[in-house]
Amino acid sequence: MRFKRLDLNLLVVLNALLRERSVTRAAETLNLSQPAMSAALTRLRTFFNDPLLVPHGKRMLPTSLAQELAPLVEKSLTDIDALITSSTVFDPATSRRTFRICTSDYVTVVLLQPLLVALQQEAPGLRFEITPVSPDIWPQFEQGKIDCLLTPEQYTSNEHPRQLLFDERHVVVGWKRNPLFKTKLTEEAFFAHGQAIFMLNDAQSFAEQELAKLNRERHIEIKCGSFLTVPWLLPETKRLALMHERLALLMLDKLPLTMAPLPFRFPIMREMVQYHAARANDSGLQWLLKRIHAQAAKLRRRKG
Repeated sequence: MRFKRLDLNLLVVLNALLRERSVTRAAETLNLSQPAMSAALTRLRTFFNDPLLVPHGKRMLPTSLAQELAPLVEKSLTDIDALITSSTVFDPATSRRTFRICTSDYVTVVLLQPLLVALQQEAPGLRFEITPVSPDIWPQFEQGKIDCLLTPEQYTSNEHPRQLLFDERHVVVGWKRNPLFKTKLTEEAFFAHGQAIFMLNDAQSFAEQELAKLNRERHIEIKCGSFLTVPWLLPETKRLALMHERLALLMLDKLPLTMAPLPFRFPIMREMVQYHAARANDSGLQWLLKRIHAQAAKLRRRKG
């Protein structure tokens, strides 16, 4: 299809070239041969009367025009994707759509796991890709590669719709036979004992960011990239961990652990769901969001 003499398929090619800055990698991304990708680049250069990408060592650098085009092309493709998705009638009973959700293993266990069990009956053909939060999450989000993001409020964007799912408290968790839990836990005891914490790719969790504001020295013995791994590192040790209360309650049934309230003031975490503004009319995504909210409501009632 052509629009003002431009083959619209070339926009997909241009987006891949500007993102990868390599003819070879862009070709691999789109499952094209390298000669086909080179020919497409030639056509783009002719249409825009600009080289667009120029060789620089092993990579290619975008020209000033290409830099101006990059966000426009990306937004156009995202809007087209939203248009196509929105115009499709969504029937959960027959749909074979794949939903891509970005969230932590904590949210996956306390919220998504029971939801996905229920959806097996209502929407047996649906597929889900649940990916962890990573440094490249926002480029993927802006490109429409993620349907929704479930994360604490301070990690969301002001540029896209976001909705509150539930509030979460934090508690101190440790081995059931740790003598520290025989009496009321004090602030001094908390900071004096070794701790196991969550940290992934140097990215701090909500809890770690808030603890850092207290400006207190801590004895961090273990860092790991999974909220679910942390409680397994506590039995038969004197280590402590700051954990989401709902996750802690689940783990207390599986491991010889106990928990105590935090011995100092600590903010409530607000868990949110966010989706791209261009997907506001996506009937399938809006259906999923309703189901996520319904499951979150069950969590709130159970906590109450």
